[in-house]
This record gives sequence, structure tokens and C-alpha cells, in this order.
Amino acid sequence: MVCKNVPVWERVVRVMMGVMMIAGGLMVWKGSWMGYGAAAAGAMMIGTGMMGFCPMCAIGGRTLPGK
Repeated sequence: MVCKNVPVWERVVRVMMGVMMIAGGLMVWKGSWMGYGAAAAGAMMIGTGMMGFCPMCAIGGRTLPGK
């Protein structure tokens, strides 16, 4: 089991922002490397939101309160 280091409210925000990044990247920058980059970053945000674990936060030493 992966140790979660992202609170629930932030997980919801990450998923919503990820969806917006994918949609924006594929609609605004159609077929360009910037559009695909934004979509990939959005997919990463959705992944960290769904799992509740962010590797960059773990490197910084972030943990959930009470854990």
C-alpha cells in the first residue's frame, strides 16, 4: 500500500485541474507539442490525485497530519 501524502480536498482539486489541462491542451494547442505536453501534465495530475501520493511532495518531506 502506498503511503498517501495528499489530503482529500487537494486530490479533488488535482483531478479537476488535470481534466482542464487535458481539455485545454488538446483544444487550444491542437496537434502541437505544447498541447501534448499540457495533456501529459494533466494526466500526471489526475494520477497523483487518484492515488493520493505525490512523489515531489514526498521528496519535500510532506506527510498527512496524524500519520
